[in-house]
Amino acid sequence: MNHEYADKLITLLKQHQNSKNQEAMEAYMRNQFRFFGIRTPERTTLLRDFLKENGKPSIEELPAIVHSLWSEPQRECQYVALGLIDKQSKYLTKEHLPLLEEMIVTKSWWDTIDHIAPNQVGKIFQKEEDDTYIEKWIHSDNMWLNRIAILYQLKYKAKTDEERLFRYIVMHHQSKEFFIQKAIGWALREYSKTNPEAVKSFIQSEELAPLSKREGLKHVNRKAKAEKTVKQ
Repeated sequence: MNHEYADKLITLLKQHQNSKNQEAMEAYMRNQFRFFGIRTPERTTLLRDFLKENGKPSIEELPAIVHSLWSEPQRECQYVALGLIDKQSKYLTKEHLPLLEEMIVTKSWWDTIDHIAPNQVGKIFQKEEDDTYIEKWIHSDNMWLNRIAILYQLKYKAKTDEERLFRYIVMHHQSKEFFIQKAIGWALREYSKTNPEAVKSFIQSEELAPLSKREGLKHVNRKAKAEKTVKQ
């Protein structure tokens, strides 16, 4: 069922359709999604101006608006939906996890997944002690739910639950999926900025995929190289 607020946004996007950009944007996403051809800077400006004129949707009506936008074939509609959620991210609770789960498993690709993980799921679990959903996701057969569970702590820094992060990685360290191997490396690289010794020790003790190791040690190796250069 469409929502009037979402319909106004969709109409706005249609009005700024750019056929010159469409083909390249669709090709970049391996032709999995249709595009209006609106590049990120313009889309950001359109949403900002729209919000100035129409206001932010309330947290109560947000799910209906997101559902409406997510059902549209053009990828910009999903991006705008994510932007609207970001505007109300401080009000997100575990009650919104079913909505986010639906978004994660529908029209799934790295572009939406990698935004949802730290910016929305991550914010919820900083406030919630109930780990039912995140445990369900790491055990799921859905690769994208696994990736969310591995990445949701990306911005936690010193507040990272190290035991959980390492446990989740070990659960999937033998995965042949590129997006899981990459997620493991990314999560380790970010945490290495907070606790490099723990990450180095973990990588040395586990049989991670070469991609995961390489990505996980990028920051550590870069820092070591810089320090060596300074000493010379």
